[in-house]
Amino acid sequence: MKKQNRKKVVSKVLIIMLSAITFSCQDTTMEEVETTTAVAKEQQNFKKMSLAASSDLARRWAPIHYRDVDATGTYAEGGKSDYITAINYDNDWDGNNNWNNLPAYSNSLAAHCYYSVVESNTHWFITYAFFSPRDWTDNPLLYSLDQHENDLEGVLMIVEKNGSSYGTLKGAVTVSHSDFFSYVPSGSSFVSGLESIDGTLQMRDYNGELHPVTAQDAKGHSLKAWPQHDIDGDGIIYYPSASGVAQIPSDNYDNYVEYKLVDIFESGGLWDQRFNTQLFSSPGGGFTGNDFKTGGANAPWAWNDGNDAIVQGGEFATDPAKLADNYFDGVGNFSRTYTDNKYNAAAGGIVTVYQNCNYTGYAIALPTGNYTLAQLKSYGIVNDDLSSVRLENGYKITMYQNDNFGGESVVITGNNSCLGNFNDKASSIKISVQ
Repeated sequence: MKKQNRKKVVSKVLIIMLSAITFSCQDTTMEEVETTTAVAKEQQNFKKMSLAASSDLARRWAPIHYRDVDATGTYAEGGKSDYITAINYDNDWDGNNNWNNLPAYSNSLAAHCYYSVVESNTHWFITYAFFSPRDWTDNPLLYSLDQHENDLEGVLMIVEKNGSSYGTLKGAVTVSHSDFFSYVPSGSSFVSGLESIDGTLQMRDYNGELHPVTAQDAKGHSLKAWPQHDIDGDGIIYYPSASGVAQIPSDNYDNYVEYKLVDIFESGGLWDQRFNTQLFSSPGGGFTGNDFKTGGANAPWAWNDGNDAIVQGGEFATDPAKLADNYFDGVGNFSRTYTDNKYNAAAGGIVTVYQNCNYTGYAIALPTGNYTLAQLKSYGIVNDDLSSVRLENGYKITMYQNDNFGGESVVITGNNSCLGNFNDKASSIKISVQ
């Protein structure tokens, strides 16, 4: 065998090594490009709303709000303990003095409502929250059990985008202490999902537009759709102000008081105050308070219904598409990809998997990535339990029969209402750009 020239051999080896490095770099670059493309696709679709458009949207669907009033009892303050007002009504953001400062400010309780707008590709989710300095009772035996300083309860309006400026109101979920109640307006396509619908959301004309009607009872201020709560004798009817006015009720029977809408995300506002230890016990959203029960009230990003199972604490505000997708079926074209979510930019996903056919049962949204069975279980997905999927455009999901991406597989590139031969067979999943 003829020997090769040593210089030529070294030269060939160097060329091979350089080629390998080049191809390796090219592979890495391609992976980086695909990852960057996936992230970009997840974040694009729709531009964020302007502050003015967000404010207009919140005003459009803001509720006409009934507030029952009780003027009797040691802590009623002649009914003023049931008025809605600003959290900093006493000119500070201290949650430990709101109970005791009420008498001094009882004639200046200007009406406020806090709101936030979270946006997905297909829906707007608008949270409204009403504050009172006291959650109280007129039963002396329950003073130390039921009363607490600060009270904030509210409602989530689920609005479907339809090409118009304000969309169509499809459903609502209210906060009643530690329970959530769901409602739909007449004509909505939404039907009961994992939670049963509790009633009809009444609509009423106000300045030429139909607005939902909500109500709170006296003392504890549980919030439901009117007339599940109603005014019993004395009470106030609040209306959203178109001009930013915060009116003060003339008495306990005032049937027209305008409330000011306040953006939770405004600079220095409620969201920014989450680090204020005089107002919140932690950024998690639990109010301070040192009269009677310690604490007891929560900000929207801490609202919770302990019986909901799949919907976790705070997701009322931080992942409202998840709540809506699980509370209701018949949601139609429904995206779990957020285009604007200041509470939690990482919430949602580009693929939603459903327990049952026709997008029913539990609904879990997933971002791009590879998911073993253990990872799926960490999201609440049961083995061999998936039957339908929704995907954002440009993505695909590969389902595998076995854990760790083994066994039979199926590639799905669009919405699939029933997985046919792969129904209840998935044990691991890969989600990627097409």
